[in-house]
Amino acid sequence: MVVAGAGPRPLPQFSVSREVADALASGVPVVALESTIISHGLPQPRNLEVAIELEDLVRRGGACPATIAVLDGVPHVGLDEPGLRRVATEPGFRKIGLRDIAPAIASRSSGATTVSATSFLAHRAGLRLFATGGLGGVHRGWVSSQDESADLEVLARTPLTVVCAGVKSILDVPATLQRLETLNVTVLGYRTSTFPGFYLNSTGEPLDWRVEDPAAVAAVVRSRDELGAVSSVVVANAIGLEDQLDPELHDAVLADALAGAERDGVRGQALTPYLLDAMVRGTAGASLEANLAAVRSNVALAAEIAGEL
Repeated sequence: MVVAGAGPRPLPQFSVSREVADALASGVPVVALESTIISHGLPQPRNLEVAIELEDLVRRGGACPATIAVLDGVPHVGLDEPGLRRVATEPGFRKIGLRDIAPAIASRSSGATTVSATSFLAHRAGLRLFATGGLGGVHRGWVSSQDESADLEVLARTPLTVVCAGVKSILDVPATLQRLETLNVTVLGYRTSTFPGFYLNSTGEPLDWRVEDPAAVAAVVRSRDELGAVSSVVVANAIGLEDQLDPELHDAVLADALAGAERDGVRGQALTPYLLDAMVRGTAGASLEANLAAVRSNVALAAEIAGEL
């Protein structure tokens, strides 16, 4: 069904699935899921299998999943099976950040939403929880390239709770944490005192705040809401030691990938997919399995937090 967005200004042709609409109406917690992992992050046919698996994880946790994408110029919050299949199999599917939503609507284009676009659309639909793999952040060599993910600015002005495994380890982690501090984004370590590194259990970077259970996260979120703060609460959920990528292999492959990007002149939006692809190839697929382990853990935790809220 097509409804108006829940924010201060309605979105044009904003589609909320029947399952999500019923959940919102009846008070069932809803967890937003991004769609770029389906269209750009995984090979076929595994991408569709994982998309269905993640939605089922949310349901088993007592919440309702809302995978978000733009189809034929219409932002969708919640996808049915044909919609998920389109994201997983349709050729030429765009990657859509917040800046791309308006032209996608105007041109009736289709695409998978990144963290920035998913956060925006989730909030406009009235959702409070978002689970993803790793956030974007400040790229290495920022001083010369000024390359920073749009995720950070959106998190600074969107009052969501975002469960992630830290930021992608291909980034400049200390600089990213500094930017999150500057932007007043609260970062909670979930049963960890150091910031996770996506493929890695820890980057070694200390965190100011640690929480031990979903109820503690919910208490922080309620305090944020009572204060009227508009930034996200990031819940940094570390990948298990048994699931992380071997740290020595990670560092060696990443060093080679960074050198290759410099040699090939890869910059801007092309850099992240280049490095992630190099990590998959250089680790014989182990980085992909670590990514999936992290996402599964984040989705399950987000469902628990949603129940507390």
